[in-house]
Amino acid sequence: MNLIKEIFTHEVFPALGCTEPIACAYAAATAAEQLPGPVERLELIVDPGTFKNGASVTVPHSGGRKGNPVAAAIGAVIAKSAAQMEVLQEVVPETLAKACELIEKGALEYRCREDKKGIHVEVRAEGGGSRVHCIISGGHTNVTCLEKDGKKIIGSHPREGAKSKGYRDILKDMRLEDLLRNAIQLDDGMRAYIQRGIEMNMAISEKGIDVKRTAYQLQQMKEQGILAEDLFYKVKLAVAAGVDARMAGLPQPVMTSGGSGNQGVVAILVPYLAGLDRGIEIARIQESIAASHAVNSYIKCFIGELSVICGCAIGAGIASAVALVYQQAGIDMQKISFAINNVIGDLCGLICDGAKPGCSMKTVSAAETAMRSAFMALAGYGLSPDDGLLGTLPEDSIRNLSRVTLEGMFRVDPTVIDILQDKAARRGLA
Repeated sequence: MNLIKEIFTHEVFPALGCTEPIACAYAAATAAEQLPGPVERLELIVDPGTFKNGASVTVPHSGGRKGNPVAAAIGAVIAKSAAQMEVLQEVVPETLAKACELIEKGALEYRCREDKKGIHVEVRAEGGGSRVHCIISGGHTNVTCLEKDGKKIIGSHPREGAKSKGYRDILKDMRLEDLLRNAIQLDDGMRAYIQRGIEMNMAISEKGIDVKRTAYQLQQMKEQGILAEDLFYKVKLAVAAGVDARMAGLPQPVMTSGGSGNQGVVAILVPYLAGLDRGIEIARIQESIAASHAVNSYIKCFIGELSVICGCAIGAGIASAVALVYQQAGIDMQKISFAINNVIGDLCGLICDGAKPGCSMKTVSAAETAMRSAFMALAGYGLSPDDGLLGTLPEDSIRNLSRVTLEGMFRVDPTVIDILQDKAARRGLA
């Protein structure tokens, strides 16, 4: 198994729009294209992480509408799944009108299954006298069940204890040093793919100022003399602009990391822009971004696909800090350990309360902390293993973080879901 290619295949891909609503659109399109006629009714069931990440984010080509049901309805009307996470590139005005009609006449039922862990998007679509059942789980594009009129078309429900050892199982058992040595072995095709991700994420970042959210405010603060136009400012501005554009529903794709577009913005743009500023050659920057993707994937093996804590800050923040250390010091595990501990020591308690415009604020914190942590580590400074959650080895720190996330913060997601549902009910959206 080529571990890095597996990570890239499953977690590093172009996505048009926030990945959880788009996963709903993809699942609905996958189900609806099996119907003999247009979709007439739709049932959408999601896990808590997908629910909270679809509560407040604008769906591309939706006329400013927000939420998983809108995305699913549009996907069902499109009824073509080949584009996967870029499925909403197919939207025309007639598509949107039909999707809105489905919702307005009460033909779409939506609910959250709080017992589901990790990504779980389930769609039941009816039309033309047939009924199709589709489940996506274990990844935004991973169809694990597809049934038409009770007969399996492809796949099956994952069975307890029957899952074969996949790349994540291998990844979780690896030493971080071995993972990094594996990650930087890039062929020409992988380098080209990484470069495509850089160009894609830079392109959307260049349009984010016009949204006039977090990035615009940073720019105003610089013009007022409150912020200096230094490396930290330039990187934070680019990251915030990319996330502002995504959360506003700009119909332009980004390259994800760990299956998340916002994490892709952090994991790619922080090492890319900081590397250029420090005079690092592009081949080395590409290797550092591969390492960034690999470390983000590694961390998700411990904290979960859709974590209680902010993946942009913890997963992508740690990943980009490691990438910056690699650029200047190679696989120096002492300095890499310092960088990881510095990020965890700073941001370990930052929760995820769903995908939304405010995510750009958190990615600014992630970029700031990643750069500061990495440059401190390169200077030989790291927080002590005696500090809080931190361990002697970086793997220990990540496992300790995982324990706090999975054992200590188990009530956070249900509380966030309750708050979001209450807000939706008050707005008449529940």
